[in-house]
This record gives sequence, C-alpha cells and structure tokens, in this order.
Amino acid sequence: MTPTKILYVDDEPIALKYFERLVGPLAPVLTANSVEEGRAVLGAHHADIAVLVCDQRMPGERGNELLRHARQHYPNIVRMLTTAYSELGEAIDAINTGEIYRYIAKPWELESLRTDLKNAMELAELRSERDGLVRDKLLAQQSRLLGSRLGSLLTIGAAVHEAAHEAAVAGFARAALVVGGVEPAVDWNRWDHADLLQAEARRGAGIAAHLRHWMQQWGALADDAQALSVLAQALGGEVRDGAVHLPDAAGLTALLAAPAGETAPAPACAWLAWLLWCGSAAEVAAEPGGWRVSLTGPVALAPDWLADAMERLGRTA
Repeated sequence: MTPTKILYVDDEPIALKYFERLVGPLAPVLTANSVEEGRAVLGAHHADIAVLVCDQRMPGERGNELLRHARQHYPNIVRMLTTAYSELGEAIDAINTGEIYRYIAKPWELESLRTDLKNAMELAELRSERDGLVRDKLLAQQSRLLGSRLGSLLTIGAAVHEAAHEAAVAGFARAALVVGGVEPAVDWNRWDHADLLQAEARRGAGIAAHLRHWMQQWGALADDAQALSVLAQALGGEVRDGAVHLPDAAGLTALLAAPAGETAPAPACAWLAWLLWCGSAAEVAAEPGGWRVSLTGPVALAPDWLADAMERLGRTA
C-alpha cells in the first residue's frame, strides 16, 4: 500500500493549524507538537506516512533529532525540515548528513510550499513502487531457491537410500507445507548466481554426509516404537500416546529455511534422515504448545508431486 499522509511536527499550535489548512487539499495531514510526540505518531502510523516535515526550533529536542530517528527507523519516508532564514546553516548541515530531502524556509510562500510537498509526495510514491518491485523480485528468487533445495534433497536422498528416497522427500515436503515459514534468507547483494550455486552444492554434500551418519548410528529398525523413540531423541521431543510431540517445528524445516551460504549442521538433517531410515510415512499436525508427528500408512505419490510441492512452497515464501 502506497503511503499518502504528511506528518507535520511543530510546537506552535497556530503553525500546526495553518499548515493543515494549507496542505490539507494536497494530502491528509497528521500533526504533533514535539519531537517526542512525533516519534509516537511515526511508530503508530509510519506505514501511512509519505512525508515528514519538522520544525527545527522546538523546546527540548530539535527537529533534526526526529528526522535522524526517521532516517534510521523509517528510511522510506521523505524527510523535510522547515526553519527560519536565520537557521539555514542547520538546515544545510541536515542535508549534508542525509537527514533530509530538502528544507522549507519560514515564513512559507504558499505556492512554493505546495510545490515542494507535491514533489516530496511523488518521490515517496516512486520509493514505494521501487520497494514493491524489489520485494517481488526477492520473493521470486526466494521461491526458486526453495524449489532448488527441495529438488536437491531428492537427488541426495536417492544417493543415500535409493529405495526410500522419493517417499521420504515427499513426506519432508508435506511437513514443510503444514508447518510453513520456510523462507530462506538471502543477501542478494552478496550472492551472485554462480557463487550461490557453489555454496548450495557444497551444502548438499554436507547434508549427504550427515544423512549417512544418522542412518548408520541408528542401525537396523526394529519396530514403530523404536522409530518414534529415535525421532523424539533426534528432534528434542517426547513420545506420548503413539506419537512424537515437539515443542517447535524448527527441526522439520531447517534444511529448507536456513540462510543461503549456511552449512547444514547434523541436527538439521535428522528429520530427513529419519524419514529415509524408517521408510514409513509420517503425519505432522499442529497442537496446543507444539507439533505432533505420528506414523501413517503408505501415501500414493502423483507423478508430478515434486513440481506441485515446489510450486506450493514457492507460494508460501
């Protein structure tokens, strides 16, 4: 949603009323009579505020303190300082330090004031559109990374335990869809395509080694009770009423959700290793205070289950 409001901060009630009357036809106006109140209004309404205009000379903190706060916490808001001609040096300092877009000299000239604010509103709109495009791009790249990771788990699973790999990875994907929250953090300023592929390939090699380690450690499977006991121990849960109860689901999604470039530690691989090892389908469900994992019968897989899982996981990113 594009912000549409202007926040004006001034300790003079007459100035607040005058500004609102002059600028009201251009955009909705919020007002505050101190830096402290301005911070509170920003905290409550920052998503709606396109432009912040602040008087410099006020009792207590000066206007540039509020503008500096807005730059640090709400950088998309266009910041402007209004000040008397005798204080232009402070306004220039604020411009030079990046605290404001420009200053408006007092006393205001009506047409100049409206023009400056209109330009600031247009800049805020452009920033909002830019951020929306960047956000869409990042979501698409995040979705592709999720799909790539799920596909690589199928390949890794086949290398580790060919007989059970497809059912195990399908079960892993079903659990991730139930749990949600699997968006991997990616610093796209750091990673180019080749470097990311290399990091993910090395991460996959580490996952394969951990899967083999877990399966060797667990040995031969005796029965369902042993399977549940092993899972509870590996994921930090407990067995009750024929199911494993987990306090959180982090261990069920760690292989998909880990930030780019982060190697997968052994505990993050335990869930997929268990699915490969026990060869049984499992159902994951939310419950009060945590999650419940229970064994189920075999699940028939559609020919395109992997593509479907990739698409659905991408939509949750």
